[in-house]
Amino acid sequence: MATSRALTVGQRSYPVVLPSIRDPRLHVAAVIISIHILGQLGLGFHVTVPQILAAIVTCAVIEVALTFRQTGAFVWPASAMLTGSGVALILRITGQPAGDPWGTDGWLVFAVVGGLALLTKYVIQYRGTHIFNPSNVGLVLAFLVLGATRVQPLDFWWGPLDPWLVLAYLIIIVGGTLVTRRLNLLAMALTYWLTLAIGIGLLAASGHCMTADWAFGPVCGRDFWLTIVTSPEVLIFLFFMLTDPKTIPAGRVARIAFAMAVGIGSTLLIAPQTTEFAAKVGLLASLVVMCAARPLFDRFLPEARTDDDRPGPFLAGLFGRGQGAGLLRSGARLGAGAALVVVLGVGVVVAGNPARGPADGAAPAGVVYLDAASRVDPTSLPTVDIDASVTSWNVERVRAQAQDLALTLAQNLEVENLALRQGDPSILASVDHGERLTEMEARLTDAAATGRMTISHHRFDSLFLTTKLLGSQAGLGMAFDATGTRTEETYDAQGDLVTRRDVPFEQLFVLRQALGDERWFNVGVVPAP
Repeated sequence: MATSRALTVGQRSYPVVLPSIRDPRLHVAAVIISIHILGQLGLGFHVTVPQILAAIVTCAVIEVALTFRQTGAFVWPASAMLTGSGVALILRITGQPAGDPWGTDGWLVFAVVGGLALLTKYVIQYRGTHIFNPSNVGLVLAFLVLGATRVQPLDFWWGPLDPWLVLAYLIIIVGGTLVTRRLNLLAMALTYWLTLAIGIGLLAASGHCMTADWAFGPVCGRDFWLTIVTSPEVLIFLFFMLTDPKTIPAGRVARIAFAMAVGIGSTLLIAPQTTEFAAKVGLLASLVVMCAARPLFDRFLPEARTDDDRPGPFLAGLFGRGQGAGLLRSGARLGAGAALVVVLGVGVVVAGNPARGPADGAAPAGVVYLDAASRVDPTSLPTVDIDASVTSWNVERVRAQAQDLALTLAQNLEVENLALRQGDPSILASVDHGERLTEMEARLTDAAATGRMTISHHRFDSLFLTTKLLGSQAGLGMAFDATGTRTEETYDAQGDLVTRRDVPFEQLFVLRQALGDERWFNVGVVPAP
């Protein structure tokens, strides 16, 4: 229970209500603040202390003011501070670097999102109580309105399994289990996780992939499934957002059904998405949708009565009041479960269809590619050095293939030359993707207009393998910081050589895999940093 004191100002005395140490909200806050601290110390979270405080303080001030206006008392804003800390835990400013804990850029975005999230609790109500989890609905609206170019959700994947991440898992799982068990909501949390695990398993088996800022290529299959179901962000969602006692149905059965519905909704909203940004927004939005439907759960699955398990007269007459009724209930549950799996499977296949298939514009690598690629001598390439700071869930596979990846780069560059010589954009699509494809197609257009075209043959002296973040949520690219000599040859409209010159170069060549294709595409060539 809360403890009460008084604050005297002049001749007036105002009650001051402080939380009890037994308040579950304080326990949730302890978990969330612990994760914030770990994020700053060891997990490399791309969020600053001023940004976190902006969200928490804004929510606290608004709640204190509104509560004082309603009650004339100063009440400790426990729920509001949870809303602010929850917003700050998930929200990120796009491009925010790690390692700058006191940076103030973007603090206003955190304050506005936190404040608006809290206000939904007072503005959007049903029968005297708020409908949505404030931090959940506020985050979803922020991501949809501001978009991936301005804000991002916290990554599904937090990094390699080091002591910092192990500690984070322990805090989330132990703290979440204790809190939800005390509130009799542990079964609800586990139901959601199991439903999501089954749904994402079906989705992964159907061939679904997504791009992510921490992955070198599309995240597919087993990697996709593990990323979602073991994500610390998902655990935080199910322990501390889904199980908000104020925004879930009242009945035990209704809560289980609600958790299943959110799990199914998460799967179906993730299914059509091809980026981690959209997948995370889909997962968060599933709770918004089901919270809006909460009155239906309360109406059709009301809180259980003491005689709820007894069969009605008709069923009792058919099966009796003992073992037969239990068998009937068991059979009904099995049938409902089987039907649910079938519906979920069909829904996953239908909803996920837009996210499957070959990469846009990718042409099959055929004879033309092989002919140009054969002009590269693998022994002419230097040994690849690898950036020691490169980290990713699939980094070992990439390191083992570093020399082959360098050969792929050299071959792709020669295929680009062939496409320019023949004026064939379909050849470009077999080796280029994204911005690089657009750039090379523009060069083809210019060559056709001017009657002159320049190709470049690269001789590499050094190759340093690192990473480069591409566009927002487009994923990491494998980048070769390369030096060497480039032979530039210019041809006229008849295909005759006009000029040839050798120039030194130092450039960053970026490659990545595209959705639905195992090949590595050139996606960018930029000046070396």
